[in-house]
Amino acid sequence: MKEFKLNNIPKIQSGFKTPDETYFENFTNNFLNELPKQEPKTISLFQKKKSIIMLVAAIFILALTIPSLLTNTNKRNELDTITLENYLSYQSNINQYDLINVLDEEDIKNIDQDIQLKDQTIEDILISNNNLENYILE
Repeated sequence: MKEFKLNNIPKIQSGFKTPDETYFENFTNNFLNELPKQEPKTISLFQKKKSIIMLVAAIFILALTIPSLLTNTNKRNELDTITLENYLSYQSNINQYDLINVLDEEDIKNIDQDIQLKDQTIEDILISNNNLENYILE
């Protein structure tokens, strides 16, 4: 390997130079001269009209969209009874005891209905269904 001599190799010139001697003495004067002069603020009459028109338009849009959004969210949150019944009937891992544990007293009162079947209806069901043991066990 070659012998490396730091002082003998030509060095790369730096891109930075020191400023003139009077640079820092005149810096504040030069800086203040380059600043833009302050001009008084002018407020356009049309700008106020535009902001009022924009405000009225925004209120009008909100007044039209909020009721439709509220009705759409209420419809989505309600469960359809047919959908709920289909879901429960096709879920094989849900049994009657699971449903009983989830229901509270108010739900049970809502479910409680007096169903009055005529004797003829009961006979028709028993005749048409051969599996009577399920009715006895339930």
